[in-house]
Amino acid sequence: MSEITVVLPDGSELSVPEDATVEDAAYEIGPGLGEDTVAGVVDGELVAKEDELHDGAQLVIVTDQSDEYLDVLRHSAAHVFAQALQRLNPEATLTIGPPTEDGFYYDVANVDLEESDLEAIETEMEAIIEADYDIERLERPREAAFEKYADNRFKREILEEEAAGEETVSFYRQDDWEDLCQGPHVDSTGEIGAVELLTISSAYWRGDEENEALTRVYGTAFESEGDLEEFLLMREEAKERDHRRIGQEMELFSVPDVTGPGLPLYHPAGKTILQELENYVNELNREAGYEQVETPHLFRTELWKQSGHYDNYRDDMFLLEVNDEEYGLKPMNCPGHATIFDQASWSYRDLPKRYFENGKVYRKEQRGELSGLSRTWAFTIDDGHLFVKPEDIEREVREIMGLIFELISHFDLEVEVDLATRPEKSVGGDEIWESAEEQLRTVLESGGYDYGIEAGDGAFYGPKIDFSFRDALGRSWDGPTVQLDFNMPERFDLTYTGEDNEDHRPVMIHRALYGSYERIFMVLIEHFDGQFPLWLAPEQVRILPVSDDALGYAHRVKNELSEFRVEVEDRDWTVGRKIRQAHDDRVPYMLIVGSDEEESGTVSVRDRFEREAEGVGRDAFREHLEAERDEKRIEPDFLKE
Repeated sequence: MSEITVVLPDGSELSVPEDATVEDAAYEIGPGLGEDTVAGVVDGELVAKEDELHDGAQLVIVTDQSDEYLDVLRHSAAHVFAQALQRLNPEATLTIGPPTEDGFYYDVANVDLEESDLEAIETEMEAIIEADYDIERLERPREAAFEKYADNRFKREILEEEAAGEETVSFYRQDDWEDLCQGPHVDSTGEIGAVELLTISSAYWRGDEENEALTRVYGTAFESEGDLEEFLLMREEAKERDHRRIGQEMELFSVPDVTGPGLPLYHPAGKTILQELENYVNELNREAGYEQVETPHLFRTELWKQSGHYDNYRDDMFLLEVNDEEYGLKPMNCPGHATIFDQASWSYRDLPKRYFENGKVYRKEQRGELSGLSRTWAFTIDDGHLFVKPEDIEREVREIMGLIFELISHFDLEVEVDLATRPEKSVGGDEIWESAEEQLRTVLESGGYDYGIEAGDGAFYGPKIDFSFRDALGRSWDGPTVQLDFNMPERFDLTYTGEDNEDHRPVMIHRALYGSYERIFMVLIEHFDGQFPLWLAPEQVRILPVSDDALGYAHRVKNELSEFRVEVEDRDWTVGRKIRQAHDDRVPYMLIVGSDEEESGTVSVRDRFEREAEGVGRDAFREHLEAERDEKRIEPDFLKE
């Protein structure tokens, strides 16, 4: 039998028979690893240990010590839920049940479920786990699967679309119950240490509002009860930090029904924060040689057809007729920037050209997916587009990454970086893709960045580097991106004159330092629990006169701090109540002033951590505020011990 070669994480190569599975390869490495194998990651995709390998596959073996193990366990927990549900409700129709970052969900039809039903289902799940049923993989002819699911149109659709052309399909069985599934799964239900069903919501088949409404049940699973308890505590903390609740308390934004779904209104306090974020990124852009441009919200659809967005994004675009012509609200800013570049002639000496725009875009997300600021119909991207010579890609990407990390340093967020490589459907030749991916990889490695590989997750027009934020609760959020684009310069016939006096095609680099203002605003609200650093806080200082007699002095102090956002609390309250209110309002600093302070020309300072100092000189306090603001420090630190 002929052999194939697979590549291991350390770069070494392993020869295995051409029909070898992930598990076979693990046994080739060592019998202990073979016995411990749960699944594999092949070319960046989590697969079952029974899946066959191909020549040149990038292989990672997954055991119960791997980061991916929890995904496998949760996938099995979704099956345990489905089995328990059908034991109690045999009429329930199953659709799909994937693992998620925090657990799993299963979408079901033909059954009415309420929150009150979850306890009984969870009890049945625990019985299935206690029984420790073996989880077995079965292969069946595809036609036999069609017969099995004669009354389940959802599974038949999966067989028609996702299993098209396959002779056999896989099922997973536990006890007398089984489900169509590619896996992977753990070896037995008893390996699931702890489960909890969390909530019920509505969903649509395939996420399309035109399709049938389904019931979605969310749950989570862990290896131990202790891990589950820690997660549930963190979940409660996340509820307390919910940006929608804090946004209402601090009057940052609202999304009233009258505006339409996913169309937030920013109140003065919220707009103050957004303006500070914008001012900072504008400053970074200008210092890095970007020129600011502006494009309209609306374009004739001829532009979107030329860019390719009409074919790829038409269903997600807002389209309208004007004087018998079709227009579309822009879902992206890049075609406008490409058009600006196309309005002039360029020499190689003029490149790179760097444009930036804080551009509002519109995407018609499914209503069920809209949530506060995390997913909206209207959002603003801190967009940048560079038009560069191919040989300058590495230098420009390195500079962009420097900007991103400089910006992120002011938010106390952990960052994860991934290189997303060529997808199956892509434009451009092998040589330019290989060169571009290698240039991005070189930037990451020469910069000493730890990064993962998102195999096949690049854009159809080029590879990219994706950044994600990890907040104070350990949750991950999509953030900045750097994308190479060989497609749009071709579609717009963009050129520059080279040293040889011939026309050459530039490469277009898409980059965003925040990602979108809405997403970073949401992340920061929850990450800081509304207690923003001084430079972002909508109110930076509140002056608390101990009595009406001190109001005059309070306003004089305010005038001296006019470069800051300062308010005087002049309501007829006790000092204690004023302090409590300022604390509840998350104001970084409080200045308490009375006759003693007026006589000495000082202030008493209190911060939101309840640290205090009396007799503070006004000039010293102002100078500290200036430094804390200008350096964009994370926490109020005037009274730091």
